[in-house]
Amino acid sequence: MEDWWRDAVVYEVYVRSFADSDGDGTGDLAGLRARLGHLVELGVDAVWTTPWYRSPMVDGGYDVEDHRSVDPLFGTDADALALVTEAHRLGLRVVIDVVPNHTSDRHRWFRAALAAGPGSPERARYHFRPGRGDRPPNDWRGVFGGPAWTQVPDGEWYLHLFAPEQPDLNWTQPEVRAEFEDLLRFWFARGVDGVRIDVAHGLLKDPAFPDLGADDEEIVRPPDRSRHPHWDRDGVHEIYRSWRRVAAEFGPDRVFVAEAWVGRPDRLARYVRPDELHTAFNFDFLRCAWDAGALRAVIDRTIEALHAVGAPATWVLSNHDVVRHVTRFGGGSLGTRRARAAVLLMLALPGGAYLYQGEELGLAEVEDLPEEVLADPTWERSGHTRRGRDGCRVPLPWSGTEPPFGFTADGTPTWLPQPAGWGAQTASAQAADPGSMLTLYRAALAARREHPALGDGTMTWSPAPEGVLSFTREPGFGCVVNLAGEPAELPGGTRVVLASGPLADGRVPPDTAVWLARE
Repeated sequence: MEDWWRDAVVYEVYVRSFADSDGDGTGDLAGLRARLGHLVELGVDAVWTTPWYRSPMVDGGYDVEDHRSVDPLFGTDADALALVTEAHRLGLRVVIDVVPNHTSDRHRWFRAALAAGPGSPERARYHFRPGRGDRPPNDWRGVFGGPAWTQVPDGEWYLHLFAPEQPDLNWTQPEVRAEFEDLLRFWFARGVDGVRIDVAHGLLKDPAFPDLGADDEEIVRPPDRSRHPHWDRDGVHEIYRSWRRVAAEFGPDRVFVAEAWVGRPDRLARYVRPDELHTAFNFDFLRCAWDAGALRAVIDRTIEALHAVGAPATWVLSNHDVVRHVTRFGGGSLGTRRARAAVLLMLALPGGAYLYQGEELGLAEVEDLPEEVLADPTWERSGHTRRGRDGCRVPLPWSGTEPPFGFTADGTPTWLPQPAGWGAQTASAQAADPGSMLTLYRAALAARREHPALGDGTMTWSPAPEGVLSFTREPGFGCVVNLAGEPAELPGGTRVVLASGPLADGRVPPDTAVWLARE
């Protein structure tokens, strides 16, 4: 089906933390391949994998040394091809990560740039500039903390919007553009179905490199002005039009999804115009507070902006860069109750959705990791003031009553330690519990597949009390989410298909969602 992406539910795998096959405590491709059955039983359409390429792992694999080879930490090139083959056999599509904004400082291009010196064609592939005396070329800050510039021995400075080990590529250079188009062809020819584009909004920089006048550049904070010198610049769209043409060489079913942190839905819509990318993550929805008015406004703005260019919305609650939503929604029983309601809301909306590994188990952020194990570069770059993203990347619990919970077969400790209390949240324990988060996800995804109203399409808001979201989708589907402090009445002439929690005398309790069918 060539338009499968319009309503697909895609499961994100942070490869290092999904499943270990060789007993070293780190997830790998063979471990993922062995656990694909979990995704089939869950009911998703595709799997998106974080980078598996050769890398020094300064930023969890997003510092790529060679986009065309698998890092030994994750297996072999043959393992990658076997994963794609097995996923297809099981009816799953495969989306891989491509990192075009920067490379590793060990990439052959950057090593050549350092060796060649100022003014060389090798340096032109990156952003090398003279400083202002003994200071960097401008005041830009790195996403992980500290200046966005590092000086090399000959006096020039190079730009890195992330860690110093991740120098930014210069996308005004034809050689850079040609390299990534060839890279796309390389992986499409090996059977991958789609590409998630890391930092899709960051490829081009203002050639004047003006001062920004800001002291913080978090990736999850979109630009608050229309002409930012390095985020969401208009010229990126020419790049993605060329990428769309590359994908078309392999058929209409090869797709892109953009990680584009932008300030407004209309700016996001520019990335998914008919001749550009297919989908883009909806980070406004992810960031939204648990508030009925705010959620309705985000949903309306998103659908209006994306439908204007003929693109579907792509909803998401968590990923490998943000605090898990159970914790964001309040943690404990409150956060879990809201997370159960939130997934029914998300899966009932028009368009597609992305799930992050472990959310189907109701995992919360691990907030007490020992400082000595923190691996996210944010920890060091911020001077130990921000713990970074490790808390959402702790390896998954599969079975058993104590760590490593079946993550690795021989009991080797996991690369990030798992909480001792995760025994009740393993996939094995939850599969046998009719009231578990895993059971809810499986039921919701099964109902979503079966009901003709769900997936891509339209929705209509229904009258509802303040603090309650209620909408219908034809034919015959309804969703009610109670974010108020009192129970809400169900619409008449309906029957309950699925509820995120027990109903109270036929009414919807606070922090509960219900799917309905018209009788």
